[in-house]
Amino acid sequence: MTKFSFFNVLMDSSRMSDTVAEIEKRINDSIFTQHVVVNVAKIVNMQHDKELASSIAECHIVNIDGMGVVWGARFLGHDVPERVAGVDLFHNLLALSAKRGFPVFLLGATDEVVQTTADKVEVLYPGLNVAGYHHGYFWDDEQTVVEKIRASGARLLFVAITSPKKENFINKWRDQLGVDFVMGVGGTFDVVAGKVKRAPVWMQKAGLEWFYRVLQEPRRMWKRYLVTNTKFAFMLLGEKFK
Repeated sequence: MTKFSFFNVLMDSSRMSDTVAEIEKRINDSIFTQHVVVNVAKIVNMQHDKELASSIAECHIVNIDGMGVVWGARFLGHDVPERVAGVDLFHNLLALSAKRGFPVFLLGATDEVVQTTADKVEVLYPGLNVAGYHHGYFWDDEQTVVEKIRASGARLLFVAITSPKKENFINKWRDQLGVDFVMGVGGTFDVVAGKVKRAPVWMQKAGLEWFYRVLQEPRRMWKRYLVTNTKFAFMLLGEKFK
């Protein structure tokens, strides 16, 4: 897959189909893959969060999730064919795992949400082997959770924890997880479990998914998006006219 550098992040310029095919090939060859998706907030935060930047730099595949990043990269002259959203990649990889018999492990969210997610994906993808799951509130005993993942025999691990915790957790324990593929999926379990609604397709295509999230959680989200989007806009202008 083609890569390009964008604000010190080496990203993949690929379509969803290319990404899934590459991940399948690497799993078949038992090549460990650390994956991440990036959006505007993550790129902005990486500029001052060295640990997050280091965790993302270690990833083998870096997909563009946010439409803001797609537009920004194109604005600076990069060829980006499409957005590869983390939640959509999650579903594509579950379908692949059900077809190929790859066991998966779900890590993150609350007990209720992760259990509901496990139940729902087994219905959505007949034949899917959910080798195990665990909630995302385990920071007083990370080692035990890592051992549980390793003992499960899972080949794919999906981590639904907020950034930058998930990226740093994955990078810290990557050599002890015992899986072939691991990616952070943010709030995906909340969406699958029905706790949070995803934006309508037209808003996703228009790059307004962030605005839909603000409407759902205004107190928590408005400041985050206002600050990071503004900073990102200035970063783009500065880079364009450098």
